[in-house]
Amino acid sequence: MERLLCIVSSLDQGGAETFLMKVFRALPDQYKLDFVVSANTGHYESEVLKLGGRIYRIPLRTERPFKTFCDLKQIVRDNGYTNVLKISSVPIAYFDLLACKKGGAKWLAVRSCNAHSQMSIAKRSVNRILQQRFNAIADVKIAPSDLAAEYTFGAKEVDKGNVDFLNNALDFDAYKFSEYQRQKIRDEHRIDNEQFVIGHIGRFSSQKNHKFLIDIFKEILKNNSNAVLILVGIGKLQEQVKEQVRRYDIEENVKFLGARDDVAKLYSAFDVLLFPSLYEGMPNVVIEAQASGLHCVISDTITKEADITGLIDYVPLEETAQYWADRVLAYRNGYKRENTKEEFIKNGYDIQSVVDRFVELVFQEEV
Repeated sequence: MERLLCIVSSLDQGGAETFLMKVFRALPDQYKLDFVVSANTGHYESEVLKLGGRIYRIPLRTERPFKTFCDLKQIVRDNGYTNVLKISSVPIAYFDLLACKKGGAKWLAVRSCNAHSQMSIAKRSVNRILQQRFNAIADVKIAPSDLAAEYTFGAKEVDKGNVDFLNNALDFDAYKFSEYQRQKIRDEHRIDNEQFVIGHIGRFSSQKNHKFLIDIFKEILKNNSNAVLILVGIGKLQEQVKEQVRRYDIEENVKFLGARDDVAKLYSAFDVLLFPSLYEGMPNVVIEAQASGLHCVISDTITKEADITGLIDYVPLEETAQYWADRVLAYRNGYKRENTKEEFIKNGYDIQSVVDRFVELVFQEEV
C-alpha cells in the first residue's frame, strides 16, 4: 500500500479539501491519502478514517512556527513517508516542504489552491523572497487553472512548462439534475415549486463576498418578493451575514443550511447559482453546478477556464448590486436542464482521468 501525506489547514468543505476527497474516493485500493491538519475538527475527518486514511494534528505555522516545523519533520520520519503533497497558494509553504524533506521525504508536490490571497505587505515581501526556493524544492507543481498557477508559482514557471494542470473533476452522475431531488429538497425546506431559488455554496469568509451577495439578493427581492436564497457552508463571518440579513428584514427569504453531506443533490433545487467571489483558483462549486446543468452568475475575477459548458455568466465586481440582480433575474422563468456530461468528458473533467493523472504526478517512486 502506498500512502501520500497531504498537508492542509483543515478537513472542512473548502475547495482544495473537497478536491482531495473526490480523488480519495476514486483512488484504487492500493493508494491512501493521509492528512496533516491544524484544526481540531473537520467535516471530512470521519470519511477520511473510513476510507483508510490517517490524520495528524500540528499547530498553525503562524502561531508556533518552530514546533510546526519539528512536528512535520517528525511525522514524516516516524511514519516513513516518501511522498508529500502540500496544498498552498503562497511560497511560504517552502518551510513545510523543507521540514518534510528533512524528515526523509523524497518526492514533494505542491498544488495551488487559489489565484489570490489577502496578506500584509510584510508577508508579501517574505513570499517574494521565498519564491525561487519554493519552486526549486517542489518536485512537481500542480494547479487547477492558469490564474492559480501564475499566482502561486509565477508566470515564468508556467511559461517554462514546469506546472502541471489538473482539473477539479467530479463523479458526474452524483451531480446530474434530478427532478426527484429537486422536489424532495424543496419540500424539506418548505419552498414552493414556483419560487425562484438562488443558491450559494461556500465558507463564510471575506473571499466569498457574502456581504455583496446579500446586497444583490436584497435588490432581487424588489423585483421578485417570492425569491429564496439558500446559503450552504459555515465560517467565521456567518454571524455577521446573519446580522445583515436581520438588518435588511429578509430573514424569511434566506435559509442558512450550514455544512451539508448532500451538496451534490442541492444543486437540483436551485434555479441559479450566485457566486460573487473576490477571487478563486478554480471553484469546485461552479464546476459542480454545471454538472447539474445549472446557470451560474459569477464574478469576472474567476478564471474563464471555469466555463466548460457555456452556462457561466461573468459579471464585473465593479457593477452595482442592482446590475447583478438583473443578471440573476434573467433566469427566474426557469429553463430545461441539459445533460452536460459530454462537455465534462471532452474537457477532461471526468474523475477517472484526473485520478489516473494524480497518481502519476504525486505517487512517484524515489528518483
